[in-house]
Amino acid sequence: MSETPQPSQIFLEEAADLLVQLEEALLGLEQAPDDRELLDAAFRALHTLKGSGSMFGFEAMAKFTHHLENAFEQVRKGARPPDSALVGIALAAQDHIRALIENPAEADAAEGDRLLAQVAELMGAAAPAGPTIGAAAAADPVGPVIWRIRFRLSEDAMLRGTNPLLLLDELRGLGPCTVVTQVDRLPALEDMDPCGCYVGWDVLLTTEQPRAAIDDVFIFVQDDATLTIEQVPPEPNKLGDILANRGEVGRDVTEAAASRQPKLGSLLLEDGALTEDQLRSALAEQKHLRNEVQTAKAVAQATAPSASSIRVPAERLDSLMDQVGELVIAQARLKQLIAAGDIAQIKSIAEDIERLSNGLRDTTMGVRMVPIGSLFGRFRRLIRDLSQELGKDVQLSMSGEETELDKTVIERLNDPLVHIVRNSLDHGIEDAEARRQAGKPPQGHVHLSAVHSGAQVRITIKDDGRGLDRDRIRAKAEEQGLVAAGTKLSDTELLQLIFHPGLSTAKTVTSVSGRGVGMDVVKRTIDSLRGSIEVASSAGGGTEITLSLPLTLAIIDGLLVRVGQGRYVLPLSAVEECVELSAEQDRQHSGRSFLNIRDDLVPFLRLRELFASKLPADQYQKVVIVSTGDRRVGLVVDQVIGDHQTVIKSLSKLHADVGSFSGATILGDGTVALILDVAHLVTVGQAAEQRRQAS
Repeated sequence: MSETPQPSQIFLEEAADLLVQLEEALLGLEQAPDDRELLDAAFRALHTLKGSGSMFGFEAMAKFTHHLENAFEQVRKGARPPDSALVGIALAAQDHIRALIENPAEADAAEGDRLLAQVAELMGAAAPAGPTIGAAAAADPVGPVIWRIRFRLSEDAMLRGTNPLLLLDELRGLGPCTVVTQVDRLPALEDMDPCGCYVGWDVLLTTEQPRAAIDDVFIFVQDDATLTIEQVPPEPNKLGDILANRGEVGRDVTEAAASRQPKLGSLLLEDGALTEDQLRSALAEQKHLRNEVQTAKAVAQATAPSASSIRVPAERLDSLMDQVGELVIAQARLKQLIAAGDIAQIKSIAEDIERLSNGLRDTTMGVRMVPIGSLFGRFRRLIRDLSQELGKDVQLSMSGEETELDKTVIERLNDPLVHIVRNSLDHGIEDAEARRQAGKPPQGHVHLSAVHSGAQVRITIKDDGRGLDRDRIRAKAEEQGLVAAGTKLSDTELLQLIFHPGLSTAKTVTSVSGRGVGMDVVKRTIDSLRGSIEVASSAGGGTEITLSLPLTLAIIDGLLVRVGQGRYVLPLSAVEECVELSAEQDRQHSGRSFLNIRDDLVPFLRLRELFASKLPADQYQKVVIVSTGDRRVGLVVDQVIGDHQTVIKSLSKLHADVGSFSGATILGDGTVALILDVAHLVTVGQAAEQRRQAS
């Protein structure tokens, strides 16, 4: 099956990018209405959406966008500033454009009419009065009328998908039509761009249709075309007589518009001097020149430089990543096979394979990496809309937008970040009056940032609101039975309770939040991404939530350990240190669940007991200290084998409820090793320590 994207799919991808560009430009204009570059960017996005949509058959979207584009053209001419009122309507219109693209059959036509009426009302006297194509009659005349239509497209019109012959066919559909091609601006053949449009057309149209029907023919090209439409007296001129007697000339000459010699141009420009012999000579010359142009076009396409960037289907990337995984596994097997021998040539080959697989891994992972700014940019619109809904003035700032993260991680981060940002605006940031009373500026502030930290990316959402109410969190937790009354909790443990399902400190339930069903979703999603969450808050000083996430979900560096006969992998980014636990020390700690690591009590889990291993323990067991956030736990294993480049394989749906493991990998000898879920094990260890303290 071919993976080549269909043209309509290419348009949908392009349209999605254009809608993002349009939204960013509109939101920027609201903050900086005098920024001409932002205004031009919004206009260009609308113009491209209109043209591309028309070319791919999205006529309803193209016509709707055309009216919005006209309004922004008037703004560019200084008719009115791009204030918040216009930006608000334009953002709603952008949503309607998206609906017309993604699901045109179910798009609300009445909503589109309402938005266009709002645009027209807002523009007032400055509303676009139609294309600047010459003076139109005050009222459409009754009966057949002769119109003279002269138009010349931009040179890159055909390159952008415009077919001038289709425009002429539409004119012919309005009534009897004669056409003369204007070829006075054609360059010499050797200077001609095969994709360029160098000709113009002079058309006489007799029709009973209104002037608006002619305007509609050029609705999608008028901005880049030189176009005049004027009513002429009913007496046809000499040129019209000649063309009417030889109706085929208009069509044939129009099709010859891509090529020219001076002789052909002079013949066509003579006002009524075409003889039969001259006509035959001209058409023969036109056919010869057309062949030359086609040859030149083929040569140009063959010698054109390749595109600097391409769109890569996600399926192809996933397939490439699978192949990289298999190569890494093969390299690990080869490395294990030669570990006991000393064959220099095989070792050299193994080193080459390792070098190649590492390079291929890094390159492939780089292809999957996208700047997190593509995610952050979505929140400008969210904060604007929420601010208006809640009646709060909130400013968004961002940093680290260039930080790159795996595209899969970014896609799954959208919902957690939405929940956190909504809570910040609804519960965290106070209204203007409360902020004044607290000595704060009336405008609230939310800051999104991202930074690389080793093999992880740390994403921080910080607001300057009232902060988390610790007393209320504890009261709610005790009320729901999450903690016993009077239980001593660290500040970190107390703040982590906000991620428990159903726990909300909101005094009232709003349309935005307050039901306690958001932050637990955040926790589950981040855990599934093998990440962690840290919460810091101060009364009146705001809240800061930091998400620590792996750069990629496909390949990680791991620590391979053995428990009984089973082998397991721990993500190396979660490992702090390894210490030895002798049989004598193990007996000393029998019945206890913590170790003294440099005067710090660390709870630990005996994985032999957790996994019900029947084999006797090794004489010298090891304790691997792992952490998530500021919580630590020790994992007792029989042997630490060493580092292992781990290709992650997902568990089946049958094992979805097995909390101790987050995936599996294939070792060099072909056996399977399970990947331990550090966040789950840390939670189990901390719970065991709390039970010990309670008893």
